[in-house]
Amino acid sequence: MMTYLNNYETIYILKPDVTDNVNLSLVKYYRTLLKQKGGINIIVQHRGRRHLSYNILHYYDGIYVQMNYQANGSLVNFLEKSMRFNDHIVRYLTIKQENFQPINIY
Repeated sequence: MMTYLNNYETIYILKPDVTDNVNLSLVKYYRTLLKQKGGINIIVQHRGRRHLSYNILHYYDGIYVQMNYQANGSLVNFLEKSMRFNDHIVRYLTIKQENFQPINIY
């Protein structure tokens, strides 16, 4: 039996005082978690420190990390629950992306 995997994009915002070591260990942790639970085609991009539109927990800046991957819905729920209880993460958002074909423009 083959299960269908959807395309997801998860962006999470770290507190601005998080060290590079903590940031990299979180990236490694979530990448490993996704792989172990059946996620594939995992791409992680560091979006850097950005100013927040409004303060969150008295922070005005945050470190953005974007993950694109293919997984099922239960894995997304598991991932978000893990992020909810992580003290370094102030916000996260996962969106389901429609399957699209890249268009080459010459």
